[in-house]
Amino acid sequence: MDRILDDVQRDVLPGLTHWQSPSFFAYFQANASGAGFAGEMLSTGLNVVPFMWKASPVATELEQVVVDWMAGLLGLPELFCFAGGGGGVLHGSTCEAVVCTLAAARDRAISRLGHAAILRMVVYSSDQTHATFQKGARIVGIPPANFRVLHTTAESGYGLSADTVRAAVEEDVARGLVPLYLCATVGTTGLGAIDPVRELGMWLHIDAAYAGSAAICPEFRCHLDGAELADSVSMNPHKWFLTNMDCCCLWVADPTALTSALSTDPEYLKNVGSGGDVSPIDYKDWQIALSRRFRGIKLWVVLRRYGAAGMRNYIRRHVRMAEWFELAVVADERFEVVVPRNFSLVCFRLRLRLGIDDDAVDGLNRQLLAAVNASGRAFMTHFVMDGKFVIRLAVGGAMTEMRHVRDVWELLKEKANELVGAHEGYCMHVEHATHYFRHFWLFI
Repeated sequence: MDRILDDVQRDVLPGLTHWQSPSFFAYFQANASGAGFAGEMLSTGLNVVPFMWKASPVATELEQVVVDWMAGLLGLPELFCFAGGGGGVLHGSTCEAVVCTLAAARDRAISRLGHAAILRMVVYSSDQTHATFQKGARIVGIPPANFRVLHTTAESGYGLSADTVRAAVEEDVARGLVPLYLCATVGTTGLGAIDPVRELGMWLHIDAAYAGSAAICPEFRCHLDGAELADSVSMNPHKWFLTNMDCCCLWVADPTALTSALSTDPEYLKNVGSGGDVSPIDYKDWQIALSRRFRGIKLWVVLRRYGAAGMRNYIRRHVRMAEWFELAVVADERFEVVVPRNFSLVCFRLRLRLGIDDDAVDGLNRQLLAAVNASGRAFMTHFVMDGKFVIRLAVGGAMTEMRHVRDVWELLKEKANELVGAHEGYCMHVEHATHYFRHFWLFI
């Protein structure tokens, strides 16, 4: 074993991107904590496979407890709790949650319209929705031509508006298509966009994978307003809730819609029951796979260890760091914040003079990001918004402190100084050369 660990040290660790580094500001973090690690060890060590109640009763029952706890902490409506007629399940990722709810929505529509209707079913999302939504739609058989990616603008805060959704839905209805499902991402979908969805009986899924964790703080709970109108909600404790990979909470208002689409009941998987008045939950019917991990114990340990107050402090600390970074960017006239900060994510770019060609500005920002990442002192990623190359700084690492945010800002300024100096020197050279040749031709 010592030789194996030596090989890991020599051959594996140098090739890793260190997601737990305090200077990792890319994507959205994969959270970790001592409690999460302990919970993961318990899950791995016990190594049970609780696909149905009798396969490991406490695993099923503990999972029901923790998803109800989480719903209460986030302020979700009672209808998503088991006592309110709904319920929750722990999946590995948002993609799994989306595929399961898409299958439920599809089968609910098929029961009304027949199997042939699947070719007319249409799904909707904004251009800010994660790409895994379209992957999920393909998996459940929605024709790619029936994906509607609705454009958002800076004027709407890159959120879906009711008018945009209504126009797209009405156009599809007029063409004889069947509006099936809207995926609304927390922080990018206005409440009014929900109205036409409810009128047509579409499935509304709220994707709160990253930002849902912030709803544990009362000041951020408004971002889940309107959840009472949704059919399902998902959020990932492994992104910003001190829970090691993998862990995704999915809540549904009507569990029978999910189990009708996903249940399997061969003789050897029939449940003998718990002896009570209520039939036990078989989580195999709430997911794609049969086998599953004992994820409930991991989230249970995290919630017991840190509690509501501890988690609120954790979220607020990251938000304060992002606020500081945003103000630093605004104060430097060479940079601009592209869209107002949401939670702990800051989207910005190097701007320089306004007269510079957009392609040149994009090129400078690509160089800036590459220089920062090549330094080995921090890691960030980018995306393209309204055709602009934008750098993202996502604060959310369990070990990230204010000093690391200050350090990455100093690193950005350092690399920007180098790029700006080289760029201005090149521009001055071109300007002088142009001036020389202009006068040269006058004397020929």
